[in-house]
Amino acid sequence: MSKRTKTLLHIRSIYPTLKPAERRVADEVLACPNHVVYLSITELAKEAKVSDATVVKFCKRLGYKGFQEFKILLAQDVVVQQGVIDGEVEHGDDIRTIKEKVFRANISSLEDTIQVLDVDELDAAVKALAQAREIHFYGLGASSIAAFDGEQKFSRIGRRASAFVDTHMQITRAVLLQPGDVVIGLSRSGETREIVEAVATAKACGAVTIAITNHSASALAKEADHVLLTCTHGNLFTKGGISSRIAQLTTIDTLFVAVALVDFHRSQEVLEKTTEILSQRTGEYA
Repeated sequence: MSKRTKTLLHIRSIYPTLKPAERRVADEVLACPNHVVYLSITELAKEAKVSDATVVKFCKRLGYKGFQEFKILLAQDVVVQQGVIDGEVEHGDDIRTIKEKVFRANISSLEDTIQVLDVDELDAAVKALAQAREIHFYGLGASSIAAFDGEQKFSRIGRRASAFVDTHMQITRAVLLQPGDVVIGLSRSGETREIVEAVATAKACGAVTIAITNHSASALAKEADHVLLTCTHGNLFTKGGISSRIAQLTTIDTLFVAVALVDFHRSQEVLEKTTEILSQRTGEYA
């Protein structure tokens, strides 16, 4: 990720790789960026309870020359975000406030994901999927929803796609894959051990591996051939089962549409067939 990418997104992306002291600096910045832009290096160090040297190391870990460049780019980020109504859902919020915050969290997740989702990686993933004999989606928990969505969408255009949300099935099916097959591993943290293991197994068998994750330096991202970054953040209610799912689903939608357009006429023909048979059963467009 370029250091010119939104500073706050950059921090969230590399957060798992930071040392404990550097995380304290990151926590201060993420908690109140509009306050940090007015602090000196010593003041930030004091609030984060670290040394001045740790703040400098933190800035360099982000790819900046030093504290001043970091503050300039952070200030630009803060200016862009001013005026946006959002915030974490809190105990005591009324339904109107909850509605506003949940919708804003999802909108923000999509807007931020647009910024971090690399077009070259996306293009490489589409090319691999378009040529794949078999496509697997691996996800657990909230990510299993996106895995099933991927199976449903790609199957509708005649692709041999399957979702596996059981850890035993993931590993036993991964070991049977062949070169040219494609696996998409979904994990917000990128550290879900079972997903990393299944993707590694598939890669060892010659399959092309794609990670959809929030963290570019995660174990899953390091294991994958191609990394499709998403960006979600929030509290207990919005970061796990809501915003991350929206970002994953939209990324899969993008892959689905792009792959369908690679062979447009075939995709259209198959989609019309599946739509017709479903409409006969339900009486409506499915």
